[in-house]
Amino acid sequence: MALGRDYQGQDCSLARTLEVVGERWTLLVLRDCLFGVRRFSDLRQRLDIPRGVLATRLATLVDEGLLQRRLYRPGREEYLPTEQALALWPSIYALMQWGEQYRGNEQGRRRLFRHVSCPAQSADPTDAQIRPDGLCPACGARPGPGELEMRPGPGYDPTVGDDEVTRALRAPHRLLAPLPTPAEDDSGGGLTYDFTVKQAALANGGARARSTGLSSPRGGTADIPSGKPVGA
Repeated sequence: MALGRDYQGQDCSLARTLEVVGERWTLLVLRDCLFGVRRFSDLRQRLDIPRGVLATRLATLVDEGLLQRRLYRPGREEYLPTEQALALWPSIYALMQWGEQYRGNEQGRRRLFRHVSCPAQSADPTDAQIRPDGLCPACGARPGPGELEMRPGPGYDPTVGDDEVTRALRAPHRLLAPLPTPAEDDSGGGLTYDFTVKQAALANGGARARSTGLSSPRGGTADIPSGKPVGA
């Protein structure tokens, strides 16, 4: 018998939260959406998750107001984090750091996060590398996901995951910024990512974004949806 999502008889805010994000895969789906993985096919490829499970988890996150659907071409939707999802970033980051400390490896942290809009950082990018408590050591702020750049750390294992989305995320990448648009493979093998480290550097340059916005690889500032989900 499948376990239910609800915690009847528990008058507790943690229980209410787990009813929304406590199912298997849900936090990983939400993590990747915050990383900038927006499309169903990309999430499925990245997580290697059954199609039906992913569809159910996405529908739940949309219904609960954590993700918003948006058409990117006729008949195709992408999923963007809402303000409710952004508010969960400190908790997701804290869980990641718990894993680094208690389930990590001796090489070091798997992923590093840098406060790219830090007003106090020097030419050394490690000056604004976020501490495990989420604070920027240079300015003392606790930046939101739209102000962070992610890159592999010394403990990252490049042999785990060889899909196109995971390979794209190995380059420095601004959180919430969409991954490059997949292009048709001339060999007929499907979709490939035309993405290089140079393009990643260009994408992460540009004007500094708002704390709730960011530079997009296609130029301009990416929108962070707020309010109620669309199409729920």
